[in-house]
Amino acid sequence: MADLIVDGAMIDIISDLYQNAYRNSLIIPEAYEAEGFFSRLGTSGRWLFFTAAPLKNSEGKIVGAIETLQDITERKVAESALLKAQLEVEEIVEQRTAQLADMNSTLRRDVERREQLEYELTKRNSELNLLNAKLVTTQEHLVQSEKLASIGQLAAGVAHEINNPIGYIFSNYGMLESYLGSLFEMLNAYEDAEKSCGDSDIVKELQARRVALEVDFLKEDIPDLMKESKEGIVRVRKIVQDLKDFSHVDAKPEWSFANLNQGIDSTLNVVNNEVKYKADIIKEYGELPLVQCLPSEINQVVMNLVVNAAHAIGPDRGKIWIRTGVENESVWIEVTDNGSGIPKEVVPRIFDPFYTTKPVGKGTGLGLSLSYGIIQKHRGQIDVHTVIGKGTTFRLVLPLKQTDKAE
Repeated sequence: MADLIVDGAMIDIISDLYQNAYRNSLIIPEAYEAEGFFSRLGTSGRWLFFTAAPLKNSEGKIVGAIETLQDITERKVAESALLKAQLEVEEIVEQRTAQLADMNSTLRRDVERREQLEYELTKRNSELNLLNAKLVTTQEHLVQSEKLASIGQLAAGVAHEINNPIGYIFSNYGMLESYLGSLFEMLNAYEDAEKSCGDSDIVKELQARRVALEVDFLKEDIPDLMKESKEGIVRVRKIVQDLKDFSHVDAKPEWSFANLNQGIDSTLNVVNNEVKYKADIIKEYGELPLVQCLPSEINQVVMNLVVNAAHAIGPDRGKIWIRTGVENESVWIEVTDNGSGIPKEVVPRIFDPFYTTKPVGKGTGLGLSLSYGIIQKHRGQIDVHTVIGKGTTFRLVLPLKQTDKAE
């Protein structure tokens, strides 16, 4: 692809070479993306994702190109496994539906067999209870899987956020080494002049050397460089800490009283790289009391809503509002975007498991479904209001305290 860009033949040839497996980049003009399966790579073949972008000089002329290749086999395998699981669930539902229809027909035909049917229904109820227990366990596994998948998708963004401060730390320390070299040169000159310190010419030479090396400036600039380096280190530590607070990988989920505004800030810092190129975040927080909840799960819901809001915004930069407040014995959180909105016929299905309007490979269809389950677990409520072409608002309502959590 890079060769085609450099040769100026990309537009004429790419359709024949890549057919329907390529697309224009949404980020870089005249850049392309493609993916395909290569059966001769490895023992069972590998999926690769390509990008190619032109490099231009100041006159806008193409002088080169840069191409990347990324192994996406694990993602493709995961998508295949997820599709297989979906088909299995649908098959189970069809089987259960057929069995219930047959049972209903039997009841209509033979009233005399009521006692026998009641026995069958009792047995069926036991089976359904067992199936429900299995579904609860499966849902817990899905929550963890979705969370790990989300963190994996954001890992590149977090690395990008970490690399920025690390970059200027290394740059500043490089300058510091140069400055210290100049200071050592000055000190060496002083040492050489010790034996003839009364010589006025040497004194003048040392003074001239001091001026030439800008020793006074170095004394002022070195503390500033150290300060910038410290700020960079603090920023790295804050990003990593927020990621740790968001994931809670080192602790079991426990009900606790949490500051939701603080949790939202930590989540926004984690998803910053996913959002900052698409929209501006506008915070309108109210004064919130501590809320009894599972903080990591509420953070996951906020993350899902914010990332979905960013994806709903078109090519032009948009805005995402995050509001919080108190109402009676509950708190509420609103995530609003000025994106494309949700079609009316789609709204009733947005909380269904595995349902997604995103392109293949871009969404699992589990984010809103799991968010709905988390809010239900907290005895809360989640509502959506959307207008095509104007945007969407998701509103979460949570009680301040939980009662009978074991139930």
